[in-house]
Amino acid sequence: MKEYTMMMNRRRFLYAAATGAAMLSRTSNLRAAGYDLIIRGGRVVDPSLGIDGVRDVVVVGGRIAAVEENVKADAAEILDARGRLVVPGLIDVHCHAAQSNDAPQLVLLDGVTSYLDAGTYGADGIDQAAARVKAGPNFGRLLINISRIGVDNQKGELHDLNLVDVDLARAAIARNRDVVIGIKARLSNRFTGANDLEALRRAQEAARPFGLPVMVHIGQSYSPLPAILSLLKRGDVITHVYAPDPNGIFDDSGRVLPQVLAARRRGIQFDFGNGTLDHFNWEMFERGVKQGFIPDTISTDWDGPKTRTTNVVDLPNVMSKFLMLGLSLRDVIARVTVNSARAFAAFSDRGTLNVGAPADVTVLDLREGAFQFQDDYKVVRTGSQRLFPIAAVVGGKKTPERS
Repeated sequence: MKEYTMMMNRRRFLYAAATGAAMLSRTSNLRAAGYDLIIRGGRVVDPSLGIDGVRDVVVVGGRIAAVEENVKADAAEILDARGRLVVPGLIDVHCHAAQSNDAPQLVLLDGVTSYLDAGTYGADGIDQAAARVKAGPNFGRLLINISRIGVDNQKGELHDLNLVDVDLARAAIARNRDVVIGIKARLSNRFTGANDLEALRRAQEAARPFGLPVMVHIGQSYSPLPAILSLLKRGDVITHVYAPDPNGIFDDSGRVLPQVLAARRRGIQFDFGNGTLDHFNWEMFERGVKQGFIPDTISTDWDGPKTRTTNVVDLPNVMSKFLMLGLSLRDVIARVTVNSARAFAAFSDRGTLNVGAPADVTVLDLREGAFQFQDDYKVVRTGSQRLFPIAAVVGGKKTPERS
């Protein structure tokens, strides 16, 4: 066994050496001939690398080749980003962009180069959703709804536990393991009635053989939040973190519940999930920020073209709400790039402009002025800055700009 291990290690070493030499040779030839794309002169903000300054981003073969000042070289294509922000491709970890064939393209126009469809479909529709995601222009992945019928905003998908079939969910995951990366359970009372904890237990049971995380939608749940948190494991995600009472993250005195703080310490992730109905109000948002309980990730809960006419608009607009409440630009960008990449292993090579990473890049405009932002209850606040999507690059290719 020892000799076999040594032989395998030697083979791996030789393979790595040969691969490295081939890559070096290819890179040298490409450098001699010029680059595929250079994004010139933008303010590069990449929290994963600690970069905040004017740089050129160089792309070769669909990968980041360099992030440097004043690159002296030609490229097949130039993207002029002077006066704009250049950031790792935005990752939206809670949207519903697998609902139609054109939805992935629509979120890409918003600067979202990677997305996670958070439980639109259950076992009955997940195969079609997986095909749609694979055909899309950006990098998409799926959470499967623990209810076989998926989202049902009219009747609620978890009122009938006969729809929560663990074996059916497991089979659907196994068929689509390349794109299904977790399970979703919407635990608001109107979707579950008294079934919330049992539905969550079944979601965990379905996830267990695959080692997958479970994302739980909270807000106005039947059961107290501590009971829900007790069923979560490291790597699971709470979304709609600032959902109003009953059964939100705050106690009767307005302080973050100790069970919520303990959950974060043991590795539970917390996501914003803007949404349009009962998912946050300014009071809860501001209370959380003042206490330093900031979500790990910022997401939209995007729900089709109509989203642009709601308080969501797009991911850059949702990001701007955090700027209004005092987060730094770097902290906001981290929550839609590197933090999102860490939250889900499928995105682990994204959310960064590190050399060798997939060349997913978003160009944003940070404008000064008086901008109105709404919560889910149509209460308006005015901020002095807003981010706008300008352009995106996916796998080293420029994508159509939003009109």
